[in-house]
Amino acid sequence: MPGLCRDCLSLFETGTPGGLRCPSCRSPRLIVHSELDSLSIAHMDCDAFYASVEKRDNPDLRDHPVIVGGGTRGVVSTCCYLARIKGVRSAMPMFQALKLCPEAVVVKPRFAAYVEASRAIRAMMERLTPAIEPLSLDEAFLDLTGTQKLHGAAPAVLLAGLTRQMETELGLTGSIGLSHNKYLAKIASDLDKPRGFSVIGKAETEAFLRPKPVRIIWGVGTATQAALEVAGIRTIADLLRWDRADLIARFGSMGDRLFHLARGQDTRRVTRDERLKSISKETTFFEDTSDPELLDGHIWRLAEQVADRAKAKALAGRTVTLKLKKGDFQLVTRRHSLSDPTQLTDRIYRAARDLFDHAGTNGPFRLIGVGISDLAPEALADLSGDLLDPDARKRAAAERATDVIRARFGTEAIIRGRALR
Repeated sequence: MPGLCRDCLSLFETGTPGGLRCPSCRSPRLIVHSELDSLSIAHMDCDAFYASVEKRDNPDLRDHPVIVGGGTRGVVSTCCYLARIKGVRSAMPMFQALKLCPEAVVVKPRFAAYVEASRAIRAMMERLTPAIEPLSLDEAFLDLTGTQKLHGAAPAVLLAGLTRQMETELGLTGSIGLSHNKYLAKIASDLDKPRGFSVIGKAETEAFLRPKPVRIIWGVGTATQAALEVAGIRTIADLLRWDRADLIARFGSMGDRLFHLARGQDTRRVTRDERLKSISKETTFFEDTSDPELLDGHIWRLAEQVADRAKAKALAGRTVTLKLKKGDFQLVTRRHSLSDPTQLTDRIYRAARDLFDHAGTNGPFRLIGVGISDLAPEALADLSGDLLDPDARKRAAAERATDVIRARFGTEAIIRGRALR
């Protein structure tokens, strides 16, 4: 059975998958799998990315639980594994997180630093394969089919080398999932975090999936899971007992997707140049809320994250979208078209806030999201501004100046008061 040492990248053969050390360097960090040298679809997910960047850049934080997020009335963007052990999770209200982990150090997000680290990781990936499909700053799919002849090493070796290089050169860690399609690769990357490397082969796919809960399926959220439970479907094994036609009759197009994914079937390709149609961010609250100040703070932070991503991708959006999900899972979506595309936080926030004020629905809400669509190159962004708002150009100029300062001195150099709500 093929084996790989993740520390020295040595390949070896063994008759047993466990209880081994590398024959070359004696490291216990091994991958042993019968299909190790034949799988080529991977998902790389950085470990607690924002918090890891903060710990790397400030060694004093290394041994402390770190939460990246807003003030006491804000929410957790992400946290390190020391905080997760205490029960802290993304999107949790900060006051709740600090009750669970009062010794945590709270750090304001520095998106410029995260973008810089993400670009460095992307450059490392580019040296392995051109077939890269980023999902966010800290995760991406890679297709290494056919790269063995080019690099003289199997995809598994290249991926282990990637995470080793990330750790030694950038001080950041990641987890790898390797399989025969994107769906299973993404599942695998989450099996052994942090610093994990998990493999799901073709031969074991059905046996691996059968006992798993349906929530392991990518895209099955709380509402879908509840609907499946009503139908008596809690595990993949329950799904496998349903005919495809019956699933489609009960759940529509989602039923067809469930039928295939329950069997580990995913024909999607790793698409490098798929045209981005929208940019959005959303957050699910730990507890439903109607607090207007808290919701306003969320709208601002989401608008800021959308704007930062648009600027990083040199894009702008003409249509602003607000998404609200109520406590009873009722989904409300509102859209507004601007006079010209924008990538400015101020314009996105003002449009989203206006949509919220005129949404015609009351809380409490369990989720809120902000996005832009009808994307265009940034050269077309904010050419006319808001003709009905004489101060719009001044605010736009101030935001551009703020971007320059943050790029040089970090995102904490200037913080809007609204972002601390």
